[in-house]
Amino acid sequence: MAFESLSEKLSAAFKKLRGKGRLSENDVKEAMREVRLALLEADVSYKVVKDFVKKTTERAVGNDVLESLSPAQMVIKIVNEELIALMGSEHTKINIGSRNPSVVMLVGLQGAGKTTNGAKLAAYMRKQGKHPLLVACDVYRPAAIKQLETVGAQLEIPVFQMGQGDPVQIAKAGIAHAKKYGNDLVFLDTAGRLHIDEALMDELKNIKSEVQPDEIMLVVDAMTGQDAVNAATAFDEALGVDGIMLTKLDGDARGGAALSVKAVTGKPIKFAGTGEKLDKIEPFHPERMASRILGMGDVLTLIEKAEQSFDEKKAKELEEKLRANRFTLADYYDQLVQLKSMGSMQDILAMVPGVDAKALSGANIDEKAMARIEAIILSMTPRERENPAIIGSSRKKRIAAGSGTTVMDVNKLLKQFEAMQKMMKQISSMGGKKLKRMQKAGGFPGLPSGFGF
Repeated sequence: MAFESLSEKLSAAFKKLRGKGRLSENDVKEAMREVRLALLEADVSYKVVKDFVKKTTERAVGNDVLESLSPAQMVIKIVNEELIALMGSEHTKINIGSRNPSVVMLVGLQGAGKTTNGAKLAAYMRKQGKHPLLVACDVYRPAAIKQLETVGAQLEIPVFQMGQGDPVQIAKAGIAHAKKYGNDLVFLDTAGRLHIDEALMDELKNIKSEVQPDEIMLVVDAMTGQDAVNAATAFDEALGVDGIMLTKLDGDARGGAALSVKAVTGKPIKFAGTGEKLDKIEPFHPERMASRILGMGDVLTLIEKAEQSFDEKKAKELEEKLRANRFTLADYYDQLVQLKSMGSMQDILAMVPGVDAKALSGANIDEKAMARIEAIILSMTPRERENPAIIGSSRKKRIAAGSGTTVMDVNKLLKQFEAMQKMMKQISSMGGKKLKRMQKAGGFPGLPSGFGF
């Protein structure tokens, strides 16, 4: 995961401070030296690191910190605040103009993930009530148009293309098409290059001049470190970038791009691509990212993910069943599906405050176990799901064969479910508001430890 190494090094630096009842100026400066090395190793710009450490040190050696009853916590608080400021202080929304349709021009180097992540962004905006259209303006890269059509079809977002024509005319025709068919938001997927050249910039300038986009969104690969910052600077100087999307933040990126690009260009990071799946995109919140970097979790994003997966109708039905003590394997399955839709358990646990990133990386979290549980439940008849007590040895053999598991796996699930039913009896007397809060927080307990059979 991105920032993992940086988080570990910062945690080590702060751990030394926590062991001291009082801090001297030398203690703070020694910790800041370790912070400086950690940021440089994360490929953060030297100038950005220099300014960051200077500001943080000046604040941290003040009397309010050195005379505080908990000086180590005060230093961490200052570092957190300076990290937030470094990345932009607050989330900046995408520019949506008053005209119809609004136009977002996607630009970036080849290989940054512009086409796929542009489609993800279109899908995200559809959830906000927009009706997006993707326009294929990359007429040079082999299969670029086909790639856009493929991801568009998977996300059920329309794609406009005119083959290998003039990108400027394609952009104008795409906007006209959007007006005609009621699309209020257009994403122009422009061509990229392996490196910045004059021909590329001239073409992008021509498109900008002709269509006057509401937003020029630069897509940057976070794994390229300082190269990403250099690319951002060049695109901004040539086009006047409005916002940045960082991609591949789920990889082994050292994080330097996220911590440098806003400080160097002055342009906000608006979105982050966090995985290969087509729903892996999220708005970039500097305060939440700083919290993750410092190992303090990200509760707000976790809650948002839970709310997106929360089904109000099913929640009401489940509440009624709990009150009547009628929690079944079918209900258990529904809870698993909602939890699964929030993402991998590794990602979810990483957002929980107090979870050690280093320990988490070595944890034995069996993601396939959830799939095995689903397979076992789906191999049961509706009657068996409603009343597991009728499942004898012959039924267990049939269920195991149908789910590709063993009778031992089936027995284990049934024992876990029986234990969970007892737990449900204890909480069935809770008020409706408490039950709903439990569900919104990520469902009900009862998953096996480590999700492993």
